[in-house]
Amino acid sequence: MQKDAYSLILEAIERGDYKPGDRLVESEMAERLGVSRTPVREALQRLETQGMLTRDGRSLIVASLDHNQLAELYTVRTELEGLAARLAARHATDEEVRVLQGMVAEDRKLIGGDPRALSRANKRFHRLIHLASHNRFLVQQLDLVHRSMALMASTTFAAEGRDEVALDEHEQIVRAIAAHDGDAAYHALKSHISKAFETRLRVDAGELRTR
Repeated sequence: MQKDAYSLILEAIERGDYKPGDRLVESEMAERLGVSRTPVREALQRLETQGMLTRDGRSLIVASLDHNQLAELYTVRTELEGLAARLAARHATDEEVRVLQGMVAEDRKLIGGDPRALSRANKRFHRLIHLASHNRFLVQQLDLVHRSMALMASTTFAAEGRDEVALDEHEQIVRAIAAHDGDAAYHALKSHISKAFETRLRVDAGELRTR
């Protein structure tokens, strides 16, 4: 199925092709995407309404998150992700658990490599936990949260040592889900997000080296 202009632009922001502060020009984007200007204009308006883009004079630029917005986002994300893990421990199928276990094993091969590749793998991991909760309304809310995560210019996986520690945390989360221990899964995932937030704050403050 051919993707629409909105999906293509959103994916480009999530990949980091367009970073916070980058100006999006309707004509240039239409040419790049190989579509007419009308669907691009509509997509940009939709992304502006969702807070993904903001105005700088007459131009639209990719939005950025200030310190308070970042804290608010992580507060919501921590609770929703924890709930997803708790529900996944209750409702995940054996197949979903095995796939999660396989993801952790495969993602370890990315340690010390490309942080962006590990970031993409991380999104797939969390997305499967969301789906394994088998709660469509929770999945919808987490989709909104993760869309806003794309407004961060860097990934915490670029921080030295974070990749291996994060995958250890992933393993602990999956172990709790496989054991159908909702409380353990909830607390393991909340702790994981909290540590990611702490890493991001330290990176933004210049206390941690990135590669």
